[in-house]
Amino acid sequence: MTARVVVVGGGLAGITAAVALRESGIGVTLLEARPRLGGATCSFSRDGLMIDNGQHVFLRCCSAYRGLLARLGMTGSAPIQDRFDITVLSPGGTARLRRTSLPGPLQMGRALAGYALLSPAERLRVARAALAMRFVRPGKPGLDSERLGDWLAARGQGEHARRALWDLFVVSALNIAGDDASLALAATVVRMALLGARDAADIGVPAVPLGELHGAAAARLLQQLGAEVRLGATAVGVTPEPGGGLSVRAASGADRAQSALPADGVVIAAPPEPAARLMPAAAGGARWAALGSSPIVNVHVIYDRRVTRLPFAAAVDSPVQWVFDKTASAGLAASPGATRGTAGQYLAVSLSAADDYIDVPAAQLREQFVPALAELFPAARDARISDFFVTKERQATFRQAPGCGQLRPAAATSLPGLVLAGAWTDTGWPDTMEGAVRSGLNAALELKRGLGWPPGRGKACPAGAPARAGAGALS
Repeated sequence: MTARVVVVGGGLAGITAAVALRESGIGVTLLEARPRLGGATCSFSRDGLMIDNGQHVFLRCCSAYRGLLARLGMTGSAPIQDRFDITVLSPGGTARLRRTSLPGPLQMGRALAGYALLSPAERLRVARAALAMRFVRPGKPGLDSERLGDWLAARGQGEHARRALWDLFVVSALNIAGDDASLALAATVVRMALLGARDAADIGVPAVPLGELHGAAAARLLQQLGAEVRLGATAVGVTPEPGGGLSVRAASGADRAQSALPADGVVIAAPPEPAARLMPAAAGGARWAALGSSPIVNVHVIYDRRVTRLPFAAAVDSPVQWVFDKTASAGLAASPGATRGTAGQYLAVSLSAADDYIDVPAAQLREQFVPALAELFPAARDARISDFFVTKERQATFRQAPGCGQLRPAAATSLPGLVLAGAWTDTGWPDTMEGAVRSGLNAALELKRGLGWPPGRGKACPAGAPARAGAGALS
């Protein structure tokens, strides 16, 4: 007899769980409230261009996410640098961080030694602090309560060094002001990416719109696997059945009529607040409701000419944090009436930890960021802006501050057959695409073990016990 599972949520976590479960022979119905899959990584059409709601990149060490891309057949649409290489812009000059072919953690030594935006004395102190970070164990008791800023200051990292170097990586990875970040999560990022394998930090940037990379590709794969995908279907409740199993109530259609879906297991792969609302009383409280959230704002500028040859860059001493050339992926060069090379350039500025920007009107952001970009890219001073707009994600990630670790739940709940997925769950990773995929793998593994699947294996994992999926497989 085939087990039946309902997956609530069609983001990366839900997609991953649905694929893994279906490939294991389990019947899957995936419910997604929006009219497309992909969750927070999505695209929309604007004046003939495909616009990503925000910029998402990944690193070579993101093995679970890369495994999902491979299963979706999209590896070639998300190329990775030959080697870690970042241009860092500032109004006072330019620097470059490029790794060598030396083994980790020595691969970044030359880049740091030549980082002109820090003084020689600052570079030396940064090197000492980075080496000390190798011995910070993210799982150590008590570390979850410590601030990164306090740890760095205690190791000689002044304000300038923290803003000009440490924030380049921590703010974008954790979506929180660097000083306020969880030391445990910051150490995970630094140790894994910058102090780990030689090529761990090499950067991957999608070459196609996110909606195509994730949502459309996942829809095709799930159809091929025989999973049922219901778009525009909102889960409104999960109820334990007296005779065993669960029931998911879902609203769909123009009249939002509700129907009940019986299931042997349910994966709640929704953001923290909706997940808390769906939790039945029998599953206990939702401690993760105290996680909070952090926003991300993206500023989109389309010029009538090319203003930079850089595919992406970081910035310091500027309101700009990271800027990406989206011209090709958005389809600007192929827009109606345009000839190749004459359609202009589309730059997207990604602002993490954007608490100060989330409620600022687009007109005011234009007054700030257009001059800031012109300061970093002199060619922009003579360019005409053909379009300017802003996208905002008010609850882009959970707030990755000290104490967040004890609030993140495991995949298993106290209710048999009910599991959680999402980058906010306890994956050991920050709230990233990699964390989302890992959470989906964890949820699928936990549910299969709880159901004793495949038949005859037995229930090997009691409710509440952690299950960690392998990083590279989707089964």
